[in-house]
Amino acid sequence: MNNKMKTLIEGALLRQVRKDSKIKSAYLLVESEKLGLHLQTAAGVSDDMPAKPEQPNYMASVGKIFTSTLTGILSDQGKLSFDDSIIKYLDEELVNKLHVYKDTDYTAEIKIKHLLNHSSGLYDYFWPLLDKLIDDPSIEITPQEAIIWGKNNLQPYFSPGNGFHYTDTNYHLLGLIIENITKLPFHEALSHYIFKPNDMKHSSMLHYSEPMEDSGYPISSFYYRGHRLNDLKGYAGLDFAGGGVVAPNEDLLRFMKGLTRGRIIKKETLEIMMHDKAKYGTGIDYGYGIMQFKPVFLLMPKSFRSWGHPGATGSFMFYHPEKDAYIIGTFNDFSYEKKGVRFMLMKVINNLYKSHRKSEKVLT
Repeated sequence: MNNKMKTLIEGALLRQVRKDSKIKSAYLLVESEKLGLHLQTAAGVSDDMPAKPEQPNYMASVGKIFTSTLTGILSDQGKLSFDDSIIKYLDEELVNKLHVYKDTDYTAEIKIKHLLNHSSGLYDYFWPLLDKLIDDPSIEITPQEAIIWGKNNLQPYFSPGNGFHYTDTNYHLLGLIIENITKLPFHEALSHYIFKPNDMKHSSMLHYSEPMEDSGYPISSFYYRGHRLNDLKGYAGLDFAGGGVVAPNEDLLRFMKGLTRGRIIKKETLEIMMHDKAKYGTGIDYGYGIMQFKPVFLLMPKSFRSWGHPGATGSFMFYHPEKDAYIIGTFNDFSYEKKGVRFMLMKVINNLYKSHRKSEKVLT
């Protein structure tokens, strides 16, 4: 059964890379103990060499689930509450008139939970600053400067707790809150609380840290509108705690197994993080750094029910409870922001069910 699944899924990945000239390389890991399946594969070329399944990948906004998990760890340790106001942990210069909506300053009303599930109403600096960085690669900006630029140039969308708008600003702020509480730079907190305890030896944070052990492979190349971003130093200030994680898929699998099995945060904490959610879109809810696909009649089949996080580079890291399956990968190109998730749902999850149904018919 697992050989059939492997053939179907590997073939789908290869065809996707071959048919789209924008995609230079793609990486995929699918594991399900329930189905007896472990697939780790790659397709295409990265840095003039065949893509290797063991390569570390920049995972873009998949990193948000690491940031939210860090807040969960600190919550378990009694060092913060999800209901805390953010002004308790942030510098006055940063929070001064951070959220002025319709002439009312709502900054003090923003809670940590509002940042986690994107219900703060804050603006998103990421895309306009990324375009500025592409136009002028010499630009370097800190996470604090990115937030202040957004405060001075963009407008909030609604008052805290009264809507949903996905924005990296929320996760930049969470990263700074984590630094304040742990007294560690965010990348060191990430390593101390998550990478080291979960044996993620080859994981790091783009432009901020090095892995505990060299994997022997370069970070796979990733692209925005044809521009290779790997060595763009100014990019570090844009993704930060919103998506700076770099890791091979096997390391990411260790993290997801630890998260789903209660080894990283308490199961009760994970339940809170999943159930205090906002509506992202049709059939999609968003908890604390956790995107959840749910059934919608005629639009989202029950088989797609899963949770995790995608990234703008066509990256994804999800858990499918019914099949006890972990699905992790990337297409390394911003043009796959939505296509990456679509591939995961249509080509991976669908094939898990298709192969399983066929094998059941043979057995009966």
